[in-house]
Amino acid sequence: MKNYLHPSELQNALALRDLSDPAQGPHAMSVLLAEVTAALAQLWNVSVETHRISPLVATADNYDRLGYSPDDVTRDSRYSRHVSPTVMLRSHTSSGVPALLDSLREELGHYDRLHALPGLVHRRDSIDRTHVGAPHQVDLWRLKARGLLGSAELEQMMGAVVEAVLPASLYPDVEWRSVPATHHYTDTGRQLDVLVTQPDGAREWLELAECGLVSAQVLRGSGLDARRWAGLALGLGLDRALMLRKGIRDIRLLRSENPGVQAQLLDLDPYRPVSVMPEVRRDLSLVLGSAAEADVELLGDRARTALGADAEVLASLEIRAVTPASELPPAAVERLRLAPGHVNVLLRLVLQPLDRTLTDGEANRLRDRVYLALHRGRVLELTAG
Repeated sequence: MKNYLHPSELQNALALRDLSDPAQGPHAMSVLLAEVTAALAQLWNVSVETHRISPLVATADNYDRLGYSPDDVTRDSRYSRHVSPTVMLRSHTSSGVPALLDSLREELGHYDRLHALPGLVHRRDSIDRTHVGAPHQVDLWRLKARGLLGSAELEQMMGAVVEAVLPASLYPDVEWRSVPATHHYTDTGRQLDVLVTQPDGAREWLELAECGLVSAQVLRGSGLDARRWAGLALGLGLDRALMLRKGIRDIRLLRSENPGVQAQLLDLDPYRPVSVMPEVRRDLSLVLGSAAEADVELLGDRARTALGADAEVLASLEIRAVTPASELPPAAVERLRLAPGHVNVLLRLVLQPLDRTLTDGEANRLRDRVYLALHRGRVLELTAG
């Protein structure tokens, strides 16, 4: 089922600044992107073409031409942002690849080039300190005619990306690994993970990128002979890459208007923490129509929409418990006026502005706005009065 974005939602999405684009102002993200592409260009001695394409794309380019099946769950409005039956806000920068491949049909000689497709993508996502609904990605595709590209070159590509993001001279204890992964538009798919040391000293594996050999099906879909053409494809999350490089723990800091933070987002030097405001927690007891509605990404998206310009205050949204009406005590069923099939969801909000302290009254009003947007029961439990 598809639900279409309201014009105001679309306008807000299109107005969001792309931090990876130097034309929209200086930012460390564009500096990091330049270092990654330069490293790959030097590795292979190839030129780089950067493509900045509108985030409004044909649904067919976002899904069908990249090998997604017609019934793939990611097409659902719970995960993707549809504008019309045939147009959507891209859910990955790979949506620009079909047009890129189409443009190569007339290339008849030797060809070897790196194509970078960076920008914002739009999708439903959970709310925590490492996720937002409009993250930055870059697709890095090396396309070659009259030459082979295989697993060895893919391994080189992963190593070069890790070194560009986390140089061994600055991060000598970083390790990386690749594990098998399945993607719709690649073969020999891999997930690239890095082992990093967190500020508390703990060592943790984190996903950095996904990659693989460009599938013959995708090449043939653009009229390219898969016996003549080959390619490597790697998708990198720029927000996470920049956070790892600078040691930033909260993704919201990348768009902070705090002068002390902004001044540190012009280069790749380690981040020096600026005074953090105290967090405020609010627990909600919600009634939802079914257990299927207790989806942290779906609820998070509704919460962001309800808060509008205040959404940046919401540091995290966590489901603590989901209990069907049939498993609740009769007194609770009566108090909440639950119907068969309803579920009671305990939800925790963490509210934390980056530049000020919330009063209890402000926190309660924000809590109630989220509650009214998510609650489906007949009994209201509001706190702001």
